[in-house]
Amino acid sequence: MSLFRVLFAIIFPPIAVIDKGCGSVLIIFLLTLCGWIPGVIGALVILNNPKS
Repeated sequence: MSLFRVLFAIIFPPIAVIDKGCGSVLIIFLLTLCGWIPGVIGALVILNNPKS
């Protein structure tokens, strides 16, 4: 994870996972609509996934 990705995940989570696929962006967008904290946590989990 780069510093810019972490900052994007904190500011606007869907932008941080834009290259991980449409499903990830959609899930993070929905989590962000439910609340900012769940979106940030979801984005950081997806970014920290070693399988990507």
